[in-house]
Amino acid sequence: MKVSRRIVLHFPKQLVDQPIIYALVNNYNLVFNILKASVTPGEEGLLVFELTGKKSDYEAGIDYLKSLGVKIEPLSRSVKRNDLKCTHCGVCVTVCPTGALSVDRKTMIVEFDSAKCTACELCVKACPPRAMEVHF
Repeated sequence: MKVSRRIVLHFPKQLVDQPIIYALVNNYNLVFNILKASVTPGEEGLLVFELTGKKSDYEAGIDYLKSLGVKIEPLSRSVKRNDLKCTHCGVCVTVCPTGALSVDRKTMIVEFDSAKCTACELCVKACPPRAMEVHF
């Protein structure tokens, strides 16, 4: 059985320079898609990513991360669009780093693909009618 989960990893500063993600791929046959990362030598690292693979490999990979002292959380927030507030002005499209927001050139309607959204919240701050909302 295959699983795919979006998770947040907090790396202790002593692990930031270690090839931990490589080990997930090489040793546990997992596929990852980085959604957001903040990794600075000498500081705690943060990685938001989607991890996909066989359920047994996924669980073994998570156990490996925990054994290293990596703090793991599910991605517990998401951005939603309130369609009643949206005026389709397109301001959010210009700030979206993942392409989750785009304009349909035929209809000029702003489309929102929540599967591409990393919950960075840039669109929330930019949206004039406050149609983009954070949900926990």
